[in-house]
Amino acid sequence: MNVLLLGSGGREHAIAMKIAQSSKLNRLFVAPGNPGTAQFGQNAAMNILDFDEVETFINENAIDLLVVGPEEPLTKGITDHFAGKPVSVIGPSKKGAALEGSKDFAKYFMSKYGIPTAGYQSFTADQLLQGFACLETMTPPYVLKADGLAAGKGVIIVDNLSEAKSTLQEMLEGKFGDASKKVVIEEYLNGIEVSIFVLTDGKSYKILPEAKDYKQIGDNDTGLNTGGMGAVSPVPFANATFMSKVRERIIEPTIRGLQNENIDYKGFIFIGLMNCKGEPFVIEYNVRMGDPETEVVFPRLDADILDLFEGVANGNLETRQCSVSHKTAVTIVAVSGGYPESYSKGFEISGISSVSDNIVFHAGTSEKSGKILTSGGRVLTVTALADNLFEARKSAYKSMQNIEFEGVYFRKDIGLDLM
Repeated sequence: MNVLLLGSGGREHAIAMKIAQSSKLNRLFVAPGNPGTAQFGQNAAMNILDFDEVETFINENAIDLLVVGPEEPLTKGITDHFAGKPVSVIGPSKKGAALEGSKDFAKYFMSKYGIPTAGYQSFTADQLLQGFACLETMTPPYVLKADGLAAGKGVIIVDNLSEAKSTLQEMLEGKFGDASKKVVIEEYLNGIEVSIFVLTDGKSYKILPEAKDYKQIGDNDTGLNTGGMGAVSPVPFANATFMSKVRERIIEPTIRGLQNENIDYKGFIFIGLMNCKGEPFVIEYNVRMGDPETEVVFPRLDADILDLFEGVANGNLETRQCSVSHKTAVTIVAVSGGYPESYSKGFEISGISSVSDNIVFHAGTSEKSGKILTSGGRVLTVTALADNLFEARKSAYKSMQNIEFEGVYFRKDIGLDLM
């Protein structure tokens, strides 16, 4: 089949690699892609939020399957745009994408279908005083979430009540633009995070390898939140007992809820969980694969991804085979100096070709005159597969030492907490 994959990050590089391994693939296009995705398919320059432009490309290149990497095209309705047209889309409808596009809707959905999550209330700018009153009834730390999409940076956790109030006011006054016109205040859950990934055709589902990612910029989870500084899979505490609870209390009620709400959902569900003394609670839903989690999940996936996608499109996913490697994957993210605040770009990257035993996934890179340059905050990731966490960490960090560009920075403690 001919496939068009939308996106340009490390997630899309990892998905492109997996698609390229499929026996069902004829041609792969990635839009806009990056120098890494160009190794596995043909990059195509286009505005992926211009659905008419995407449709023209699909028609001109006889695309059979459209795989949507990032969340924004989904929340803006790309799947609805192609409803009834001769291309299958991996990604939920706009209504389904509201699970990520609106924290308030996600919390309402969880409450309605009895899915365990933290208690919450939502506030708009004209309810600022009610928001202050809500905070006064809570014990720190205080969790404030922008209702809409904020590039992974819309969650703020503070320990001080006055700071929480000022943060709420800043958010409602536009700290995250339209995304924080409404803010969700929720109880703090104390535990360890894990990301669960599900592929569904709307009726049946496959559970993909779980992962733990590391959001904060500094070692020992210090500093500002980022889009993710590294990830590990599998996660030791996500054992059979824990995953049975996740399946029964969270995944299956979620699928039933989508059906009850008449939501067309064919694609990934990324469930961010907190393990609170062995009990799973949902922190958030995302409606696509995570980044950098995809860079550890997909290398462990022992399946033909296009066969799974075909099952999603045809509504018979339960008939498809999906198994998982026993190996451990660790990915380390190299970022530009200054990220997640202001940073410079356009610096030449050296050492990528010297990494032969592990995988370098491009994220914020570009190519000019045969040179690979930095073009984003999160520049690239190095993923290692090994028989255990110790060996995978050792290998990934050894490879990362070969990568050089001006201002390069990466965390030194990815996976240490799980050892």
